[in-house]
Amino acid sequence: MAGAVSFRQATAEDFYALTSALLDAVNWRGTAPLDRERLWADPQLAHYVAGWPRPTDFGTVAVVDGKSVGVAWCRIFPVEDPGYGFVAADIPELSMGVRSDHRGRGVGSALLKALIAQAQARAYRALSLSVEDGNRARQLYHRFGFTVVGRNGNSEIMCCHITNSAQ
Repeated sequence: MAGAVSFRQATAEDFYALTSALLDAVNWRGTAPLDRERLWADPQLAHYVAGWPRPTDFGTVAVVDGKSVGVAWCRIFPVEDPGYGFVAADIPELSMGVRSDHRGRGVGSALLKALIAQAQARAYRALSLSVEDGNRARQLYHRFGFTVVGRNGNSEIMCCHITNSAQ
C-alpha cells in the first residue's frame, strides 16, 4: 500500500521528475508512447525541461514513499520560441504530469492549487496551458478557472487570470 502524498517545491534535483512528468503528460492516451530519446530529439517538447531551472521557473512535486508521482511547473517562453500554450511573453505556461496510477486521486488538483499560489506569490497576472482534445484534465483546468483563449492544432490553449493582492 502506498503512503500519503506530500508536496514540495521543485528544485534543480527534480530534472528527472520533470522529464518523467512531461512524458506522462504527452503520453496521456497510453497509445504509441513517446520515450525520453524521442522527447529530447523534439525541440518543441525538450524546451519544457531543458536547462531546468531557469530563474523564472517554478514548480511543485507530489511525492509518495520518496518517489515523484506528479509534477506541475511553469516556464516563461519568448515569442520566438513559444510553447504549445503560449499566450504572451510575460505569462508563464503551465505543464503538468501525474503518473497514471495516481490519477483521479486529487494529486493533479493539489499540484494545480500549489502552482497557482506560487504564481500569485510571484505577482504573475495569468497562467496558460495547452490541453489536447479529449484529455480529461481539461475538466480540472476549468474547475480552477482556466478558459479557452485559442487553439493550437488538436489542442485548446487555456488561460487563468491570477488575482494578486498587489493589483
